[in-house]
Amino acid sequence: MTTSPIFEHIRKRGQVCDAEIASALGLGLTEVRNSLSELSAAGQISCCSVTRFHEGDAVEEILCRISGYIPPAAPGRKPKR
Repeated sequence: MTTSPIFEHIRKRGQVCDAEIASALGLGLTEVRNSLSELSAAGQISCCSVTRFHEGDAVEEILCRISGYIPPAAPGRKPKR
């Protein structure tokens, strides 16, 4: 099974938004969103819609990450319970 450049970018970067993927890979936002919906339907990634505010303007984005992936714990001291 071959993986798409979008999937590889998400795998390398962790959680990323659609606009970041589009600018990093030089693709159109519509193309990225179509690929994200295909990857999500296949169960390879997990996506959610997010509204962020940039200089007072609402910006609708899609955040995505690899399905079922839990990043490793950060090195260093852990808080006591």
